[in-house]
Amino acid sequence: MSLKREYEVLRRIPIFAGIEPAKLKLLAFMCERVGFDPGNRLMRQGDPADAAYLIIDGHAEVILETPSGPLIVATVGTNEIVGEVGILGNTPRAATVRAKDRLTALRIPKEPFMRMVRECPTIAVSIMQELAQRLHRSIGD
Repeated sequence: MSLKREYEVLRRIPIFAGIEPAKLKLLAFMCERVGFDPGNRLMRQGDPADAAYLIIDGHAEVILETPSGPLIVATVGTNEIVGEVGILGNTPRAATVRAKDRLTALRIPKEPFMRMVRECPTIAVSIMQELAQRLHRSIGD
């Protein structure tokens, strides 16, 4: 995929919409388009958080590994990001994310992602809002 198409994918995502075009093109340049077959893992609970994934096409299940077995806690799809929590908190992966069907994603490495957060306060605010909404949905408040 061309840099222009990766840029267009990022530009459509609300948290990246406020980034100036030159910085967004740089981020697009540092991303890698990756594909996953059904059942393949994007990340495993407990592993180091080295990247976030922007889902371009397909769906993934967010799975908590519990003592009584795996528990699917969410399904994510097109234009959603997974893996950013571990990057932001500099913590291991909180959950396993597995492709539910054929999935295509942009892999955004940790350092470029964090650079965008530091340089563009609107991204930080958008991420906080998204995380607050996820929390709200999970507790049913």
